Amino acid sequence: MSDVSLAGPPARFRPATGESAGARWAMIVIAFTGLAILVFAPLVAVFVVALADGVAASLQSLASRDARDAIRLTLTIAAISVPLNAAFGIAAAWLITKFDFRGKAFLITLIDLPFSVSPVVAGLCIVLMFGANSAIGGWLVANGFPIVFAMPGIILATMFVTFPFVARELIPVMIEQGRAEEEAALTLGASGWRVFRTVTLPNIRWALLYGVLLCNARAMGEFGAVAVVSGKIRGQTATMPTTIEMLYQEYLSVAAFSLAAVLALLALVTLLLKTALEIRHADQLAATHRH
Repeated sequence: MSDVSLAGPPARFRPATGESAGARWAMIVIAFTGLAILVFAPLVAVFVVALADGVAASLQSLASRDARDAIRLTLTIAAISVPLNAAFGIAAAWLITKFDFRGKAFLITLIDLPFSVSPVVAGLCIVLMFGANSAIGGWLVANGFPIVFAMPGIILATMFVTFPFVARELIPVMIEQGRAEEEAALTLGASGWRVFRTVTLPNIRWALLYGVLLCNARAMGEFGAVAVVSGKIRGQTATMPTTIEMLYQEYLSVAAFSLAAVLALLALVTLLLKTALEIRHADQLAATHRH
């Protein structure tokens, strides 16, 4: 009898990345269950409590002076800190990816520092450095430029906790793109600013947009560092997160959750804006491998 007759049926191999239909459905159910518990349920609860006494009561609480001042201050802080962090992030990413120098790894570690340091600790450091009892803070207060318990302190705290987002989005993209296009433009006689404006910026615009959106969302929702440096003075240094906390501590649930609903809506608007841009420029995103 030949070897062929003794051979059994050929073995069936399953791709290493393939899974059975049951396993796929189980993972899908687990993922959606986690999202429902951790994301959707709290979001729905916020709007349910905010509208517990009706839409009129919710709008009336938002029309109060404290709520309006908190919304205005939060938007102002975001409008100042996000562009500054975008500029610093672009500069840091450009320096790290386009030049070789000693201490590059240490600089990257410093950029990641806000991810590992508690925001409360960051706020406390700002108070110790610029508070009225310090040498610098005392001089600033004496000359009418207070940092702590004022808007500059809130801006510093917000910029510290949101600094890594833009740089961390840009660095991997700029490393992948390399330096060839910039070096070619310089060889052809383009200035440094023109190289950045016509070559680098178009290549990083989607990563920059992602970083700015993340930075903006964190800037509007930051609580820990801002609560330490602001003093939570109503109408002056109370942002939306700190005002929500104060209203909740005063058992004003409808007012607190109404303001929380506005903060959630701002985050949803940011998400919808990102999604709309992705849909509109899907071809360009696919060309730059930004999904």
